[in-house]
Amino acid sequence: MVKADQRLLYLQVIERLKKDIERGVFQENERLPSEYELAKALGVSRATLREALRILEGEKLIVRKQGVGTFVNPKPLFTSGIEQLTSVSTMIRDAGMEPGTIFMDVSTTDASDDNISRFAHNEADSLVTIKRVRTADDEPVVYCIDSVLAKNMPVGSEELLNISIFDAIERSGDIRIVQAVAHIEPVGYDDEASSILRCGVEVPLLVLLQEHYSEVGELVLY
Repeated sequence: MVKADQRLLYLQVIERLKKDIERGVFQENERLPSEYELAKALGVSRATLREALRILEGEKLIVRKQGVGTFVNPKPLFTSGIEQLTSVSTMIRDAGMEPGTIFMDVSTTDASDDNISRFAHNEADSLVTIKRVRTADDEPVVYCIDSVLAKNMPVGSEELLNISIFDAIERSGDIRIVQAVAHIEPVGYDDEASSILRCGVEVPLLVLLQEHYSEVGELVLY
């Protein structure tokens, strides 16, 4: 049963089925129970289950064969791509490398800062901006500039060297990031980022502008 959790039901079903696949409850190439049986076992409606299965199929974790059934895909094509909501640290670990941080600058600005207008905030709120270079096996791969309201950042700058900002924001238990909207743009040389990432003029960069939202639809992280 998954209803005790307050998150959207289809998100709970996705997480539950992923865990069952990882634990071997459902084996590679195995056919899943019928929609009726699976929905009943999870305690959700068939409409909720179908939405979860639709997303899992898009992530290549399962494959649905018309008139035959739903099967566990033996070789998912994507394990931590942009289609999944996950932290940079998690993506690096999923690629078999060790994430790290070699540079960080943390600054705080008041409500007059233009960037804070993106957030639902009070006049007394301040904005924390964190600049970090994330490494994979000690090689710089991502230059992150993250903005979050100070009230939603319960840890100090020293702790941010060792944990993801996702984990830091969710540490209090009051906020859970469930959705992101991303604008992706390829760019050429950038004076700041290219120099920091040590990649030279000839190496193109990929810019991701992402807005991360909580379960109640509030912008939490930019």
